[in-house]
Amino acid sequence: MSKVRNTLGDLNNHLFEMMERLNDDELNDEQLEKELKRADSMTKISQQILQNGELQLKAIKHMDE
Repeated sequence: MSKVRNTLGDLNNHLFEMMERLNDDELNDEQLEKELKRADSMTKISQQILQNGELQLKAIKHMDE
């Protein structure tokens, strides 16, 4: 099993790419709906990643006390 090597920088890049796709004036209604669903899923996953990072940081701070 390979390790996931994504970083918060990668997450940031994905979010900006998603925003660019949503801003594409050439999307038809069906394509826009697909991108909106994808954006909703990406947002939920991103929030979970950030919450996990915050929890890890709190644990590290707690261990240092």
